[in-house]
Amino acid sequence: MDLKRLFYPKSIAVIGASPNIGGGKLPYYQLIKLAGYRGNIYPVNPKYQDINGEKVYASLDDLPEPIDLAIASVPAKMALETVESAARNKVGFLHFFTSGFSEVGNYELERDMLKAAKAGGTRIIGPNCIGIHCTEAGITCDLPKSPIKGIGNVAFLGQSGGMTHNFMRMAHSRYIELNKIVSYGNQIDLKVEDYLEFFADDDTVKAVAAYIEDIKDMGRFMKALSRTTRKKPVIILKGGATEDGARAAASHTGAMAVRNDVWSAMMRQYGGVEAHNFEHLVDLTMMAVAGKIPSGNRLGFLGAGGGTSVLFTDFATRKGLVLPELDQDTQATISQKISNVNTSTVNPVDLGFYGFDFHIMAHTVEAMAKDDHVDVIIPYFSLDFITSFQSDQLESGPYAIVDASRSCNKPIVPILSRFTENIIDVETVRIKLTEMFRKAGMAVFSTPQDAIASISGILRWNTFHEELRSLPLASQDETMEETAGDMNP
Repeated sequence: MDLKRLFYPKSIAVIGASPNIGGGKLPYYQLIKLAGYRGNIYPVNPKYQDINGEKVYASLDDLPEPIDLAIASVPAKMALETVESAARNKVGFLHFFTSGFSEVGNYELERDMLKAAKAGGTRIIGPNCIGIHCTEAGITCDLPKSPIKGIGNVAFLGQSGGMTHNFMRMAHSRYIELNKIVSYGNQIDLKVEDYLEFFADDDTVKAVAAYIEDIKDMGRFMKALSRTTRKKPVIILKGGATEDGARAAASHTGAMAVRNDVWSAMMRQYGGVEAHNFEHLVDLTMMAVAGKIPSGNRLGFLGAGGGTSVLFTDFATRKGLVLPELDQDTQATISQKISNVNTSTVNPVDLGFYGFDFHIMAHTVEAMAKDDHVDVIIPYFSLDFITSFQSDQLESGPYAIVDASRSCNKPIVPILSRFTENIIDVETVRIKLTEMFRKAGMAVFSTPQDAIASISGILRWNTFHEELRSLPLASQDETMEETAGDMNP
């Protein structure tokens, strides 16, 4: 389905717009104005004459032009007449922020709304959701204090409005640039697969992340997932994976949840990347849009301290990743900058106290990048010690890592350790380095476990993508049709 009119509307109406910010609803009119939307935006509310000097219209019938997107923040009791008004005025898309529908057992109202919308060709987003964001169009359902500029390359689908807000805020804090967002709620009309199909063909979207509670049409969803994963990673966190979680999902969005084992099998079969918690979802997304992504499972680890190296090796091995011994030439090059006391150049590379020196770390990264046995390089930075003992390097040292990353053709995945959490100076250094490394295209993590889990997840998609590219689409479709019936909730 063509959703360009939804994401790039020439005109917007905000039904229920108010000069008062708050009161339990999002101030869409003010948010979209602040986001820099360049089309015509009309506040609609019979209670007001103007908002900050801008004329307010009593109803959709009074607007001077057709509307591409209408956003409704009205009580559920007014939902049907709002849909009828939108259909009568040929509104392209109608987003309902309002709750009080199937999630509380009000199925009949949803059916009546859908019938009225279809009569006028209006499509419904939601209800019970916060709607859409499109960076390029200047449309938003949230506005961080310092919004990321630029079009961005990540799309997000969220069945929960709260999870959508959380993803947008966490993405901002990790310098993940957002392209398009949809919070879709009860999905009585447009469903998750409609948006996924659109993102599959959207060349401005490099990766799709999603929080999903239920699927209305599993067969169609599998086709959309398979088609999208052929082109880009699709990372999904499934809500309602347990019986209790499924009951919570039913009361949240009226969702009928899919069995977790069936869901995991389907994700593996059709190339989706399964996230295990919300932080993992954000981590995987960051890895998916890094400047270079993993193409093999051979890791090169470098840092200060033997214990960290041992634990890293354990974590990696459990995920099916390996740390091969480095070539003798590589080890000799690393040894040029360090002594042979309390150090090891085999892999994992323990630089001892030299591991607090950015320039020696950069030299080691460059040496490992030339080793044919290594696919991904992971430098571990002990920020506590660096801040205490190598603070003189904090201005110039990180640039050496950035230069090393740009000079090699392998992904560099820094880990910025987080042990001290109550000292502002250490946190300031972490924020500074995270921004610098992220803007240089590197995925940045706080723990070895997080880095390894993200490398492993994206590596599985990359392997799936490479294997699938040579297969005809028809053979995949036949397999999906055979298994779709067993997976429908």
